[in-house]
Amino acid sequence: MGVDPYFLLFELLMYGLLTLSLYDARKQGWRVVWQVLAGVAFGVLLEWATIQQLHAYQYGQFPIMIAGEAPLAIGVGWGVIIYAARRYADVTSLPRWAKPLLAALLALNIDLAMDAIAIRLGMWDWGQGLDFQYFGVPWANFWAWFWVVTFFSAGLWWLADGKSAVSRWLGPVGAMLLGVAGVLATNYFIVYIIPRRWYEAVIALVLLGALGWVLRLRPRVITHPLPSISKWTPFTFHAFFLLAGVASGVIFHPPALLAVSLLMFGIAWLLHRPALNAPASNRE
Repeated sequence: MGVDPYFLLFELLMYGLLTLSLYDARKQGWRVVWQVLAGVAFGVLLEWATIQQLHAYQYGQFPIMIAGEAPLAIGVGWGVIIYAARRYADVTSLPRWAKPLLAALLALNIDLAMDAIAIRLGMWDWGQGLDFQYFGVPWANFWAWFWVVTFFSAGLWWLADGKSAVSRWLGPVGAMLLGVAGVLATNYFIVYIIPRRWYEAVIALVLLGALGWVLRLRPRVITHPLPSISKWTPFTFHAFFLLAGVASGVIFHPPALLAVSLLMFGIAWLLHRPALNAPASNRE
């Protein structure tokens, strides 16, 4: 059986984004390169641990699989999304404690357009059919995305940004441990502790509460232009799944998927307009 062309192109794009992320990180020093690589390792570990804990989904056959269950490209995807979201949050006026929340919301902007199309392409399967909850994607998936990025990003900002060598080099390991522990704990909480009748309400309260909290702080970009990687990473994800969805036809089943994809792309575009509209002399 040959490799699915959508799977192969997605994997190649992830490695391309990783290369660009490492190039961007190298300009800031080797400690940031290590943070990017730790994000990839965290993504792989996270996928393996979540599959073992919940058995809630399974992946299609990507070119490179870890332990036969988790695609390497998905771990790379986590690493580049988290890095790009952190780069954006880092150049805003938000206090450090709020930056992980913004990074998580930026990541959700990608997944709200990606996940429903990805399952229709066969990249992964939630086993609930395509009409379940959010176009076939459980609401708990977005809960998990929020906490994945929040915990790992917070770990990097709190543990890996210090001046000591211990902080710089062991901090990302601590962030990985904090991220995995935090995500497994919040997964357990939403699946096994929260009564089923409160499930959607709790997820909505947390995600919309975080959005409201960030907006209340009225964040603004204080560095122009924005880092290039902070815009090209989300644009690459949005463009790939939008074009793959149109080419395969899955984005029209239902047609609302197309509207959601365009809306999320538009939000990403608006968020990055300060960089796109910066004077040519200030561009990177």
